[in-house]
Amino acid sequence: MLESIFEYHYRVIKNLPKYKRYLYSKINWKSKGICVTGARGTGKTTLLLQYMIEKYKSAEECLYISADNIEIIDIGLLELAKEYFKYGGKALIIDEIHKYKNWQQEIKNILDIYKDKQILISGSSSIKLQKSKYDLSRRLTYYQLEGLSFREYLILENKLNLKPFKLEDILKNHLQISQEITQKITVLKEFKKYLKYGYYPFYLDNSQDYHLRLSNVIEKVLFEDVAFSYNIKISSVNYLKKILYLLATSNPFILNISKLSSDLGISKEYVYIFIEYLTLSKLINSISSDVKGYVLIRKPQKIYLDNTNILYTIDSTSFNNNIGTIREIFFANQLLCNNKLNSSKSGDFIIDNKYTIEVGGQNKTFEQIKNIKNSYLAIDNIETGIGTKIPLYLFGLLY
Repeated sequence: MLESIFEYHYRVIKNLPKYKRYLYSKINWKSKGICVTGARGTGKTTLLLQYMIEKYKSAEECLYISADNIEIIDIGLLELAKEYFKYGGKALIIDEIHKYKNWQQEIKNILDIYKDKQILISGSSSIKLQKSKYDLSRRLTYYQLEGLSFREYLILENKLNLKPFKLEDILKNHLQISQEITQKITVLKEFKKYLKYGYYPFYLDNSQDYHLRLSNVIEKVLFEDVAFSYNIKISSVNYLKKILYLLATSNPFILNISKLSSDLGISKEYVYIFIEYLTLSKLINSISSDVKGYVLIRKPQKIYLDNTNILYTIDSTSFNNNIGTIREIFFANQLLCNNKLNSSKSGDFIIDNKYTIEVGGQNKTFEQIKNIKNSYLAIDNIETGIGTKIPLYLFGLLY
């Protein structure tokens, strides 16, 4: 029963990268139940396998399986766990968990029966995985893995020893930080490369077919993850694709539900639903207003593609023409990993209800935020800044 699964395990663990992502050191690996979620292609599987190699000696101690493997589906997760642990196994890594029917119940049973074993699972971001927190929060510790930050990209490309900075470090010490970096690399050249490719770790495999592969990832998210998770018709996926295209070909997108409903030819209710699906699937980011009071129950004010690599993949012409969109996509993407981000009437964004940020090019002035306390400019195409004028790329060093 386990022989072919062991063979699959050993095929998967070949040629694992040595570099460990930012999340690796944040996970409490002593937990008996761990769930890592995140977008397709961000390296969830690699993260868990790196831990397995470090902690366990062989497949006899820790076994990797994929929940969408036909053998696993036929056997069942609980039955496989019973068989594996009977022969002395200590841990199970279960990948693609979101594709397994009724996985919450079986994982719950495994964790309850085998309290001395370790269960590590991973799956793409989805409503179902988010909802599982309510049922399994006492049994599983949840972690979200984002794509490569600009900091991680620089480490991989230039072998820089760069630790993540706190936001306050960037705001107060940006001149010193930027000078240290620019003495070692041509940072603006690297930044432009990162905006086109570099967010998803699989760019390391072959950067030449990176966008073709990313296009396939987007298709899989839409036609497999979203359609499967939310039980929607394949014909409805076309509306999701249209929303992505509209975002890719627009200036920074101020959400107008009525217009979007009219452009797509669907009801406002479905527009909200589809935006939620795309947000939870990590294809877009939804930014709500910083306005306080009852209006907080309103829907997001701005929506962006999740990262600039997606924009380039969907429409490279728009990537070259809509530089303002690119800047805001990058900024939102990098800040949302560790910080609260809202849109602001005074500037483009407000971070953690405290710092107002206006994003722009070299000619951007303080005029719009000159009377705002704790306000800053995040400026593209400058290596070093001055005062409260900060290079945009530095906000990619936060994780």
